[in-house]
Amino acid sequence: MANGGPVEHGYPHLDTVRAAITALYKRLSYDTIQAFATSVAPVDVAFCDTDDLHLGAQRVARELVRHYRLPDARMIVGFREMTQAANVELAAGPEYFIELNDRFRTHRRDIGAALAHEVMHVYLHRLGLSFPGTRDNEILTDTAATYLGAGWLLLDAFREDAASSQKLGYLTPEEFGYVLAKRAQVFGEDPSVWFTSPQAYSAYAEGRVRARRDEQQPPLTAAGWAGRRRYARDRRHAQDLRSAAPLSGVPSGVPYAFTPDGREPLRVSFPCPTCHQRIRVPVRGRVRARCGLCRTVLECDT
Repeated sequence: MANGGPVEHGYPHLDTVRAAITALYKRLSYDTIQAFATSVAPVDVAFCDTDDLHLGAQRVARELVRHYRLPDARMIVGFREMTQAANVELAAGPEYFIELNDRFRTHRRDIGAALAHEVMHVYLHRLGLSFPGTRDNEILTDTAATYLGAGWLLLDAFREDAASSQKLGYLTPEEFGYVLAKRAQVFGEDPSVWFTSPQAYSAYAEGRVRARRDEQQPPLTAAGWAGRRRYARDRRHAQDLRSAAPLSGVPSGVPYAFTPDGREPLRVSFPCPTCHQRIRVPVRGRVRARCGLCRTVLECDT
């Protein structure tokens, strides 16, 4: 939790975020992810200063349990002084003890954001899905909460001005925006209407630009002129290498890679812009590819 200190910006964790989206699709399946088409509604996690602190926190926790489809889980929420924003004890269940930073006693509108992250820890724990290392596992948790419809609360808790700052979660604001935009592309949502923080809206707009860039990379037909020109050059180079010797050259700084396939035509692999699972297709001009993981149909010019 950044509380008055500097807030990291940009996309330093983007590779891990993309790996987390792929892991979600692999572990949950396309059909399960589609069941999260509706995000948590602001009214369901609203918290007024006049609400009872503990009863209100329990109510919001129950709503997130319902959203994540954990009907047999009970969250016991308490408050204490600590450095981090929150903590959850991942026991066998069905009761889980969540501790929130005492700061939330007076910043109640952000309790939903903190609980969205902690209840997702329980969800992933039950799934048996984790990444090695604390940092990557926390990034997985933020990404999963956001992609499954509750992480917009974490981005909305981001506020920054010349005198103060606040941010929850391990992703940067722009990375939260990126994942939200990825979700919006799948479900046709517009999360920007829920933001109360102008800084959150700006971060979402930045992340949306980055997310759209994933759909404009060759060999996708939506790629721009410069990308298509470089792709054609790299393809010629790969074909020359293949005819002269075993193919070993892989273009640097681009998402695609050319690989031989025995006596078959040269193939190109590239990440699916939806789930980032790599797709491999023949190099033979116009091709329609379907991602086997997220079922996205992609128009390619290989």
